[in-house]
Amino acid sequence: MLATEAFITCAITGSADSVRKNPHVPVTPEQIAASALEAHAAGAAIVHLHVRDPQSGLASRDRALFRDVVDRIRSRNHSVILNLTGGMGGDLYLGPEHAPLAYQTGTDFVGPQDRMAHILELQPEIGSLDCGSLNFDELLYGTTPGFLRTMARAYREKNVRPELEVFELGHIELAKQLLAEGLIDQPGLFQLCLGIKYGAPATSDAMQAMRDSLPPGSIWSAFGLGRMQMPMVAQSILLGGNVRVGLEDNLYLDKGVAATNAQLVERARTIMELLGVRVLTAPQTRARLGFPARS
Repeated sequence: MLATEAFITCAITGSADSVRKNPHVPVTPEQIAASALEAHAAGAAIVHLHVRDPQSGLASRDRALFRDVVDRIRSRNHSVILNLTGGMGGDLYLGPEHAPLAYQTGTDFVGPQDRMAHILELQPEIGSLDCGSLNFDELLYGTTPGFLRTMARAYREKNVRPELEVFELGHIELAKQLLAEGLIDQPGLFQLCLGIKYGAPATSDAMQAMRDSLPPGSIWSAFGLGRMQMPMVAQSILLGGNVRVGLEDNLYLDKGVAATNAQLVERARTIMELLGVRVLTAPQTRARLGFPARS
């Protein structure tokens, strides 16, 4: 089931505390936009965007920052497909066991309207939709089926295509429910997220199990965290999928060598081409996903 053609998504900066680990992680709107355009020039048809507070470098939901990034990209390029995160605002740092609702510093938990306010305003081609809750070591990422239904309806009203981010098999079942209810148009656009500590592992077996659980005809991509990023590029292609790379998921080109987004895209592209796969351009990806052409 080797893919004969596939597109690349580049996740530009993410929300993790990674700025101090790699000097190439973009922070300001100018840096994020520049890195996104460099990744696009290297072969990424889609760029997945978070924003950061320019002063602290920490993740942000500030609509003005998203607006600045989008304006900077669109003023220079109308072809690249924009995918804005809809996943911010679900972080719960619980209190001690005797008082778990005494939330700790870092908690940022808001309702669906606040999670997608920037998406509804800026109307990118794609908005991510994290299809379920997930445990981290000290953090609970939380969402509910009700939240997801609200977001799916609002995306549809603004003609934003949901990217269904799934971190384990149960998330796929929830995504199927949203599809069955007609809240999301077929075929679903899925992102298989592998390597999160308490989610699906970044293994061939896990990716195949998730691929096999998708609704027939789904369009899907996959990524692995850290050193498994490039092995999962190859595995996704071998299973007929598309790929995602970028500094959100992996900071290194080789052991101890800090990567740039463009370098990660270039390496993924090389792997894909060595496997005989045609890497789709942004216009070709637009046609495949049913988005209008932009010049």
